Amino acid sequence: MAQAMHGQSSPRPPISLLSTDGKPHPVQDALMVATLVLGAVAFVTAFFHNLHLLSSWAGLIGIGTGLYGQFISATTRERFALIIGLGASAFGFMLGMAHGGLFGGWLG
Repeated sequence: MAQAMHGQSSPRPPISLLSTDGKPHPVQDALMVATLVLGAVAFVTAFFHNLHLLSSWAGLIGIGTGLYGQFISATTRERFALIIGLGASAFGFMLGMAHGGLFGGWLG
């Protein structure tokens, strides 16, 4: 019973929804939220053929923010949410490209 000899250890930090190490991560959290929002927009608008410009651009930007967010992420919760946003962004991007692409006839 070695733990009985050490007494009470320092209290654990309160459980946070975005950070599991007790430190603030404002840049990572902002990228996570941006990726989730862009992924949701790309995913929902991908089901409408006439919104291919919005879905393809939101998906492309969401993929970029998600990949950079994964590169600098610090916690598992951030990585989990980024993967969800990346998947939704990629889905919306691919369907947007299939329905007309990034420029949709603007370039000829």
